Amino acid sequence: MSDENRKHDDTAVASGSAPGAAEPDAPKPATEAAGLNVQVSPAGGPESASAGPAPSVPLPGDTQPRDAERAEEERIARENAEVLRRMRQQTRRSFLVAGAAALAGLGAFEWLTSRREDGGVPWPFRQALRLNEQLARDYFRPNRLAPSFPASAAGDRLNGDVGMEDEIDLASWQLSVEGLAGRDEPLMLGLDAIKKLPRVEMTTEFKCIEGWSKVMTWAGARFSAFMAAYPPASPAEDDSGDDESPTPPPYVSLETPDGGYYVGLEMESMLHPQTLLAYEINGQPLTQKHGAPLRLVITVKYGVKNLKRIGTIRYCQSRPADYWAERGYDWYIGL
Repeated sequence: MSDENRKHDDTAVASGSAPGAAEPDAPKPATEAAGLNVQVSPAGGPESASAGPAPSVPLPGDTQPRDAERAEEERIARENAEVLRRMRQQTRRSFLVAGAAALAGLGAFEWLTSRREDGGVPWPFRQALRLNEQLARDYFRPNRLAPSFPASAAGDRLNGDVGMEDEIDLASWQLSVEGLAGRDEPLMLGLDAIKKLPRVEMTTEFKCIEGWSKVMTWAGARFSAFMAAYPPASPAEDDSGDDESPTPPPYVSLETPDGGYYVGLEMESMLHPQTLLAYEINGQPLTQKHGAPLRLVITVKYGVKNLKRIGTIRYCQSRPADYWAERGYDWYIGL
């Protein structure tokens, strides 16, 4: 080897390269050596650097949506707190009002129930019933009829047996009529006497004070026809001495043969055209449970006034006794 060649090789060895080896790679940029991800723009300058994935750096305008959301949440929280505050306040107020009302109601009830009795009930209740009666009597009109129905709509229902616990001998039954004109003693009538009066048939709705009703067909004589055939005694002559137009007594009393059940009725209701002394129901003679042989049907009253198994009819100048009125119910019981 020539001295020139030996010199060249020594130079290569000194530089760290083996003879004939490829040129070493160019030194790496400092950012790459540090593990940074460098994006280079087409112009050759770095765009961004990150350690691993690039962090999301919000722009100044990106904070506005989060601020708006935070403000809305705060507004809702304030409104909810206000609602809860008002609810607690209202609950306390309602409790106080309810408590005061309960105490007032209890005091009123104790006062009402401790009053002296009038006809089996404390007098304030009796006064309320009398007020109801006055309103009902003002509403009453002799020509105001209860609705009529076709006979095909008629049904049947039994209810009430006070004064009829035992059956009677229908063949020996007689009706006692008291307070007649020109008679001091009662008049005794058989069923044939009632059947001689004009027969009337009607299909109406029977209404019970318990809340139910039933359409039924009744046949019998109007009480007005009965009273025309068996007129009551006239009241005492008035101060004028004129008794040419006698006024009928204001009341009528009816009771069962044993006196166990009795009702009192005002005359205007008894003279209503739909008030019958009935002896038939739904085209058949009354059964004992329906009040055979004769019962009252009065459409302007609830069922408790429709006395079954009539034993006595009495014309009265004063308000007569009534079974349910003596037990705290309304005497009038009008529809």
